[in-house]
Amino acid sequence: MDGRRSDTRERIRSVAMELFSERGYERTSLREIADRLGVTKAAVYYHFRTKEDIVVSLSEDLRRGIDEIVNWAQSTPPGSERAREILTRYGALLHGLGSDMVRFWHENQPAFRDLGFGTSLRYQFRTLGDLMTEPESEPLAIFHARQALLAISWSVSMMGDLPLTDEQRYAAATRIAAGILAKS
Repeated sequence: MDGRRSDTRERIRSVAMELFSERGYERTSLREIADRLGVTKAAVYYHFRTKEDIVVSLSEDLRRGIDEIVNWAQSTPPGSERAREILTRYGALLHGLGSDMVRFWHENQPAFRDLGFGTSLRYQFRTLGDLMTEPESEPLAIFHARQALLAISWSVSMMGDLPLTDEQRYAAATRIAAGILAKS
């Protein structure tokens, strides 16, 4: 039973991201999510009381994934290998979450600000940049590290219209990001 419940929860999250991307967060209702899934609003309500709860669950996935990268990096000696591995792991995280979800985060900044996620995500992003440049952490090196992370983020959120597979976008973004990082 837990497997079915978990599957339904994931389907709700997936469909919500599709609709949020298509229609916008503010213009999407739980009713529309239920209709797209072919279930009652009560079935959606069983898993998520509000659409904000859906966004919270998705944001927790991202924050948890970044926390895992941070914890790994903090237990690994600093240097260029660690920096490249952070890029690889960050890219895998974003590409694993899916383009609809990442595009939603980029396109719905007011919703994130209103729900209080923006500050913690910005802090985590800055932490990754700092970890990529330790032990020196020169401002220009941090700038390049953050730009490299942004290259990965943009490959998911802004390049979905190109006739490339997710794997091709991920590989290209990782190469570009490594090139940016190498310039620091």
